[in-house]
Amino acid sequence: MANREALRELQARLASRLQAARSEGVSVAWLAVRVGGKNLLFPLSQSGEIFPLSNLQVVPYARDWFRGVLNIRGGLFGVVDLAAFIAADTGTARAEPPAQDLSVVTLNAALEVNCALQVDGLLGLRGVEDFSATSAAPTGAPAYFGNQFQDPAGEAWQEIDLRLLSQTPQFLSISA
Repeated sequence: MANREALRELQARLASRLQAARSEGVSVAWLAVRVGGKNLLFPLSQSGEIFPLSNLQVVPYARDWFRGVLNIRGGLFGVVDLAAFIAADTGTARAEPPAQDLSVVTLNAALEVNCALQVDGLLGLRGVEDFSATSAAPTGAPAYFGNQFQDPAGEAWQEIDLRLLSQTPQFLSISA
């Protein structure tokens, strides 16, 4: 129960910061998340809502990265373990096991895919001003990898284009 309250507080803080940023003209561009030991950035225009991962219904014969189906506000959303999906897509191993208290971030309704991405942690909102360096995606990276960023502390951040992710054939095919 405490986890739900903490998530509600985080959602309220994010919503108020986003509203303040809009009214002050500050450019907030990404939702920052932790996935499989990596810092990722989801474009706010492509991100939806944040929910705790609970009451997940497992789907038999699905790919390892497809966790199951979740009822969110009366709609069914497929839940993708993003760390496992990226690992499978890039031919690598998942960097670290999933966190205990997982959350999901839905894709924006404009993308027309009822999907929620499992994330290990929510790290708030980030804007261009939060980073000290930018570079292109690594050579050979999946098409949905956007720019890479580095913050002043030296932490690496990978932008994920959720629109491109949701259109990849592997993402759209959940059966093994």
